[in-house]
Amino acid sequence: MKRNQLLFGAAYYDEYLPYDRIKKDMEMMKKAGMNVIRIAESTWSTWEPQEGIFDFTHLHRMLTCSREHGIQVIVGTPTYAIPTWLARKCPDIITETHAGPGRYGHRQNMDIAHPVYLKHAEIIIRKLMEEVSSYDHVIGFQLDNETKSYDTCSSYAQEKFIAYVRHLFQDNLDALNRAWGLDYWSNRINTWEDFPDVRGTINGSLGAEYQKFQRKLVTDFLAWQSAIVAEYLKPGQFITHNFDYDWRGYSFGVQPEVDQWEAARSLTIAGCDIYHPSAQDLTGKEIAFGGAIARSLKKDNYLVLETEAQGNHGWLPYPGQLRLQAFSHLACGANAVMYWHWHSIHNAIESYWKGVLSHNLRENATYREACSIGEDFCKYGNRLVNLKKQCSVAILLDNESLTALQWFVISNKVTYNDVFRLFYDTFYEMNIECDILSVDDVNLFSQYKILVTPVLYSVSDSLVEHLKRYVADGGILLSTYKTAVSDRMLKIYHDDQPHGLTEVFGMTYDQFTDAVNVDLKDLNFPLTGTNSKPAVHHWMELLVPHTAQTLARYDHPHWNAYAAITGNRYGRGYAVYLGCHIDSGLLKDLLRFVCTKAGMILSREQYPVILKRGINDLGREIIYYFNYGEEEQTIIYHGADARILLQGHSGADHSTVPADTSSEMIHDGDRFLLSCWDFIVLETV
Repeated sequence: MKRNQLLFGAAYYDEYLPYDRIKKDMEMMKKAGMNVIRIAESTWSTWEPQEGIFDFTHLHRMLTCSREHGIQVIVGTPTYAIPTWLARKCPDIITETHAGPGRYGHRQNMDIAHPVYLKHAEIIIRKLMEEVSSYDHVIGFQLDNETKSYDTCSSYAQEKFIAYVRHLFQDNLDALNRAWGLDYWSNRINTWEDFPDVRGTINGSLGAEYQKFQRKLVTDFLAWQSAIVAEYLKPGQFITHNFDYDWRGYSFGVQPEVDQWEAARSLTIAGCDIYHPSAQDLTGKEIAFGGAIARSLKKDNYLVLETEAQGNHGWLPYPGQLRLQAFSHLACGANAVMYWHWHSIHNAIESYWKGVLSHNLRENATYREACSIGEDFCKYGNRLVNLKKQCSVAILLDNESLTALQWFVISNKVTYNDVFRLFYDTFYEMNIECDILSVDDVNLFSQYKILVTPVLYSVSDSLVEHLKRYVADGGILLSTYKTAVSDRMLKIYHDDQPHGLTEVFGMTYDQFTDAVNVDLKDLNFPLTGTNSKPAVHHWMELLVPHTAQTLARYDHPHWNAYAAITGNRYGRGYAVYLGCHIDSGLLKDLLRFVCTKAGMILSREQYPVILKRGINDLGREIIYYFNYGEEEQTIIYHGADARILLQGHSGADHSTVPADTSSEMIHDGDRFLLSCWDFIVLETV
């Protein structure tokens, strides 16, 4: 969905503020160049303090004042935290989970399959849509907030699951028992009335199918909300959702509780919430991988609906980093940067998750740096909005495989997301931009020179055929251990592994073990540096090549007869199989080898210097150079003549200064400097 301007703003909650300062806040936002606020998603109990009694005073204050100050609005449906009266009226709306019954107080603890919850959610959504319908500066709507199933195991959810399973197997219990292997430990289901509570299952296929069903609950819930909101939609307004990510104190990997590709089908434009370490721990990796996923959901630009300003403990950005972060989002294809939140909250659990303003609600260093961002977004936005990315590498992600590795653990130190981030981060450090594809994006495979399938445990025969065709037609496939092990219901294939791909990889294996004091030897790809020893960690498959070349062998007194990494010509393409878990240094060398096979020209710059590219609406290439480090970096530019569009530390004493150029133009071979945590944006001419 193309936009005519970049969006810059923050979540705003008039209902949270300790005193009336809404005009002051809007004036400060306008001064900062902010042109959008996100409101209303958090306070159902304010909008409907008692059943059927509505009070939209704060809503209209925010809408009226923002209109007077020329600030656009994204309205969120307030369904992710229920009011006290609803919990009292229907206590079992607070869902039971695998951990037991819930209690009121937390957000997102309701049963999204509960008919009473859905009834009242529809009432508040419709009332809200009616209230905002007369405001022309409302540009879009956010459905709910970081929606998940919240592990609902309620009787309502389980009844729906049984209906889902009956439809899936066409009421054939014999087919169900065969597919899931339920004869094991006498788990066989012989009548539908005997279907057990899912919380007790030890069967990975049944348990994983329930998790898949829970993801479907999210997809259906967002589609249901979208259909309601769409009834009130005006031309030009959009529907979005703020998808989040696996959480490890910050956004880490693909969200295990949502099939984001399916859920995004009901949206006009994808949105996301990206949080990341800052200060000395800022790398840009979370911004990049989160953006790559969000960009891939609709194959289009996306909105960053939440990211940090000051943020969590330890995240206060160094001077210049707020600008670095904002433009990093744009470089990945974002059309909006919005902070959670405008003002720091004075009570409750997120009191010290600080906004743009601190608790005294006055201008501060973060606010003043935000002003410089807003000024540049306004000045250069028409050249930076709607950036189109053209990547040569795609990484294939799969929720079913993620779930499989939760049931069948490789190591307590290696999850699906660990492997995904290992590959994504290594490509990132090499300045190779990647798209993210789902397993349903098979028709897009041919657009990429390299396709990577990290721990693609669960595959259908159809997907296997698409992978074979991709390589046969000239693609480069890089797969890891635990690829093509099971079908889509996690039943392990009984042929040679990797299932259906042994001819493509020119090898097979039938044994694997933990990697203890195992190194690699006889490497047939170039090494560029010193790699850690031992090189193999956590997991190793004992590969037996047939037509494949051994790219590395295990260096171990008892396992040295086996290959660890293989490469094989298949049709016009090439397939590499990595049979073990290795560190990022060695993986970087392997990726260089694979990229060379694909005919890719690698960047001279490496992390902490990061390059990102895209094509703007004028058909010109936009090139971002970022320095995610403390040391000044000297850059040698290689490329077509370009104009220096803007420099990172605008107006600061340590601003970027071209070293060999005295004008705004830069030419092939010119040098320029990037100071610490700095960036520069070029536009080709």
